[in-house]
Amino acid sequence: MAAINVSPLFTSSSSLRTFSSYAPQNTPTLSLYSRFAPSLSFPSISLRPPISTKTRSLIIASAVRNLSEVKPLPVPATPEEFAAKFPSDAGVYAVFDQNDELQFIGISRNIASSLFSHKSSVPELCCSVKVGVVNEADRTALTQAWKSWMEEHIEATGKVPPGNESGNTTWVRQPPKKKADLRLTPGRHVQLTVPLEELIDKLVKQNKVVAFIKGSRSAPMCGFSQRVIAILENQGVDYESVDVLDEEYNCGLRETLKQYSNWPTLPQVFVNGELVGGCDILTSMYEKGELAGLLKN
Repeated sequence: MAAINVSPLFTSSSSLRTFSSYAPQNTPTLSLYSRFAPSLSFPSISLRPPISTKTRSLIIASAVRNLSEVKPLPVPATPEEFAAKFPSDAGVYAVFDQNDELQFIGISRNIASSLFSHKSSVPELCCSVKVGVVNEADRTALTQAWKSWMEEHIEATGKVPPGNESGNTTWVRQPPKKKADLRLTPGRHVQLTVPLEELIDKLVKQNKVVAFIKGSRSAPMCGFSQRVIAILENQGVDYESVDVLDEEYNCGLRETLKQYSNWPTLPQVFVNGELVGGCDILTSMYEKGELAGLLKN
């Protein structure tokens, strides 16, 4: 795939030469993606020699100002198609709906990932996209690239894209809500009718994965518990968590759990009613690739 390389816009001399769009560059590069067929090349602007951040940002902003000249690409449906069609580089992108109306202009450190997230959350608004890649870009350069596309659109239409209007959160990725930690008892002042050990046994056998940790899953109180939560989150498994430090609703749980499992340390992770172990064992299984298979069974 070939593209045109333009020397700095603010120098007295300019030169044109051809290079591969994915060849390593030592300086920031802006690529305007317009790939309808594998053989179709796309323009790229490389900034040489090294210049100040302020000047570089001005050059990039000037380079990406022609939003109207970038050809839109249809947005696919699967992650594999996204990876094949769109770059995982940093840059600016403009999303259009089924009526070719511009809905949102954004910037991202991973364009393909951001676009897939948008397609998953608002598929009806994410039908085609224009992409401009800023290679090795800092925050200022990305902001300037975004600003240039916004200014061009506002100048042409007299309005801000709906998704960029103040207060609009349609295109903002919302952090997933964490499940609440389980409580084994109604409270420390309530007389239990069932021994705490039986409550533990029922809990681990009725749930596929249970993690007894110090603190909550949203705020672990020790490094080992934090590591266990991170591993389980990374595996994408649905699990229950129990705070052994909660003396109001899990009073006496720490010692009772050690007796139940015959395991002296915390945290403790159970899978399918059986004790897997603590942080060290879980970490070892994770690093060897053994944990994923256990969690699928």
